Amino acid sequence: MPIASEKPRVAVIGLGSMGYGMALSLKRAGFHVTGCDVSAAAVQRFVDDGGHGAGTPAGAAENADIVVSVVVNAAQTETILFGADGVAETLPKGAVFVSSATMDPDVARRLASTLEPSGRHYLDAPISGGAQRAGEGELTILASGSKAAFARARPALDAMAAKLYELGDEAGQGAAFKMINRLLAGVHIAAASEAIAFAAKQGLDIRKVYEVITASAGNSWMFENRMPHVLDGDYTPRSAVDIFVKDLGIIQDMARTAKFPVPVSAAALQMFLMTSASGMGRDDDASVARMYAKVTGTKLPGDPA
Repeated sequence: MPIASEKPRVAVIGLGSMGYGMALSLKRAGFHVTGCDVSAAAVQRFVDDGGHGAGTPAGAAENADIVVSVVVNAAQTETILFGADGVAETLPKGAVFVSSATMDPDVARRLASTLEPSGRHYLDAPISGGAQRAGEGELTILASGSKAAFARARPALDAMAAKLYELGDEAGQGAAFKMINRLLAGVHIAAASEAIAFAAKQGLDIRKVYEVITASAGNSWMFENRMPHVLDGDYTPRSAVDIFVKDLGIIQDMARTAKFPVPVSAAALQMFLMTSASGMGRDDDASVARMYAKVTGTKLPGDPA
């Protein structure tokens, strides 16, 4: 077994709720980890927790074997790669860039085809599991890329993931799997929010509704995970409404290009758009229930008396 100092050097770009947990998981596994974020406070927090910090993606990637990019979207990923002070300026030849952002598969393919001719590898590796699992090293990673990219990234992937799915030999396939998951997740949250708000409108005890539904065929992982936020009247963002505005919008773009009808996810997108337009875009995505409640004059927990 290699000693800790022999492990690959890893840079994590993006120290938000997911990226920070992933960086801590890598550090706990014995890697030399450098964190980078637009927030200097986030970088300092990681340094205080025993990691290393860098002011730019280029600085973080210098001498790194693996760069894990944990940002919101394709535009940010492209900036991190090829913008001013981007990773591509300093990433050593033979190193791998692991992209965890949710994006259109065509964009993932384009980014890979731009980076790989320079002698660096690109692994399309979107993630699922939430901030808690990120911090525990128990994410699900939906990855695709060349055998060389997988081989280079595998030590870090093993430290971050409880489940690693190897979904193909080129970038874009991991992204496509992730978008199918996001389609279902968005639809399930919208449906769960509609159901719990409708139950409240009927005068039902929604805590009892939650108990019954989670033991019945109508349950879903999203109902079980998100509806406690409604029961507690706590919309602190674990995952924000606007993230689903983005992701369900990507699904609409993909479907339009493929000339494939997706009316159910289109309806869910409208629910998230209305919630965002109501001023709740940065709140927890269970706020869709609050949007229903506001429109219909229904009282939910936490509402003013």
